[in-house]
Amino acid sequence: KGFSDMAKRRITEEKDFLFECILSLSTVEECYGFFEDLCTPKEIEEMSKRMKAAKMLSDGKIYTEVAEKTGLSTATISRVSRCIKDGDEGYTAVLERMNNEAEAK
Repeated sequence: KGFSDMAKRRITEEKDFLFECILSLSTVEECYGFFEDLCTPKEIEEMSKRMKAAKMLSDGKIYTEVAEKTGLSTATISRVSRCIKDGDEGYTAVLERMNNEAEAK
């Protein structure tokens, strides 16, 4: 799937550079170093909670269980759910890759 018109309008040279930097990372340890330099601890925590919520929602968990396990608000969980259903397939692509890697082990 290509970029939606909305996504195309959000593309910038600076974001391209950021994402290319992220793609250059090759280990979890490198990711820790990069993201701990780039983000605040709270930002990393929030992103990790959103990924956990995306995984739980993809696994069929209900909002109340996701909220209980992640500490996210139902509004944030709703946003994650909308992105999974109608977004640019970012969550879906990553979760599918993670599942495929887990199955290959």
